[in-house]
Amino acid sequence: MKTTLATLTLCLVALMATGFPFERKGGSSSGGAAKEKRVQYAAWDDVNVIAHGLLQLGQGLKEHVDKTKVQMRDIATKLKVFNRTMTEFGKESQKLQQEGEALKARARGLEDREGQLLNVTAEMREKTEEIQQERRTMGERISRLEERVNSMLQGDGVLPDMNAGNKNSSDARNIQMLLEAQNRRIDDLMERIRLQQEKLDKQNVRIRTLQSQIQQSRLRPSPRSSSTDASAQSSIVEQRDAPAEMPSDCHELFLRGQTTSGVYTIQPINAEPFKVYCEMTADGGWTVIQRRQDGSVDFDQQWQAYEKGFGTLNGEFWLGLEKMYSIAKDGGYILNIKLSDWSGDVASIRLPFRLGGEDTKYSLHIKEEGTFSPLESSLGTDASSGLPFSTHDQDNDRKSDTNCAKHLSGGWWFSNCGHSNLNGRYFQSPPPKQRHQRKQGIFWKTWRGRYYPLKSSKMMIAPAAIENKS
Repeated sequence: MKTTLATLTLCLVALMATGFPFERKGGSSSGGAAKEKRVQYAAWDDVNVIAHGLLQLGQGLKEHVDKTKVQMRDIATKLKVFNRTMTEFGKESQKLQQEGEALKARARGLEDREGQLLNVTAEMREKTEEIQQERRTMGERISRLEERVNSMLQGDGVLPDMNAGNKNSSDARNIQMLLEAQNRRIDDLMERIRLQQEKLDKQNVRIRTLQSQIQQSRLRPSPRSSSTDASAQSSIVEQRDAPAEMPSDCHELFLRGQTTSGVYTIQPINAEPFKVYCEMTADGGWTVIQRRQDGSVDFDQQWQAYEKGFGTLNGEFWLGLEKMYSIAKDGGYILNIKLSDWSGDVASIRLPFRLGGEDTKYSLHIKEEGTFSPLESSLGTDASSGLPFSTHDQDNDRKSDTNCAKHLSGGWWFSNCGHSNLNGRYFQSPPPKQRHQRKQGIFWKTWRGRYYPLKSSKMMIAPAAIENKS
């Protein structure tokens, strides 16, 4: 640009220089000189016109160059954005490829485990068949022995030898004991086969989930389209959350690939579908059965309410004894209790349990593994032999002269009213000054004492497999 303006300036100076009058060398008349001067002054006006045109041309060129500079800067900015976008696309593509490889590796590992489980199951079936064959053989031997004894007792009126009879009786008892031992072994092997089959079924579910995730990762749209098409993502989530066969609990949802906590629909075996709140952790999915956090729900309810459930799944609620039983009726579940006080401290208790049905008043059975820790003993010690549920209109506690639910508040697996009650009245801090009022609150005796109303409580259940994994 500077070179062009310099060139234009030099041309202008040259043209202006040619416009000044000058005298010719040699003889010429004064009249001719005057005429020549007039011609030179007329050319000076032309020079001014040309100069003015050149200046306008230079100004136009300058404006054009400035405009071009702005356009070039815009183009450079867009190129930077494009390069950055391409870099992000490359990183996202690499990340998706790594995720796909990881999923493939997990799928291969699960396939190997499935093969091992199938082999173990086949071996156990072979052993079961062998034991059953031994059982039939032992039965035949016992039949022959019984025939022999009968023939000896009934043959020709001859009394059998007492020593021989004693020996045969001893053999019969030994065979009977052996047969009973074989029966126990058969029952044990059948139970192991059932557990292995359950594990195999869960592994199959997980393999199908991983295969579905791998397929979805291959068909996953680009980051640009995924960020602009939120409705498509939500429809995919809905399809994932509503498979053809409903999960039996939140942990099965986790095994199918769901990792977001929230409200889902489950359908336990031989039960109607219902909604639950699932809390997803790194270990698996927990089905929340009770939550206290702000006192927005009155837990001083009657038996029917505790049986059916009440409250809001996204807030405070009691899932319902009937629904809890449909999930954990076969045992093999863990009860996870989380507590917090008004100082910000928290406590966590995990207890293996089984819940009885309506005919047992929904008795809670805590499996005793060694001795209970002090924190666990507030419920575990009382419920190790089964503890029925009680409300103020159905007194099922172990205290013969007092209705614990009416004496305290809410429904609970009461023993003698003093160890725990997570469904009591909710007291904001500071608690009431009267001691008899404070003991009606939410308490866990072996943590903060009987007269300290807790700030929050949450009860969750999951299969015992989650305990082994964590």
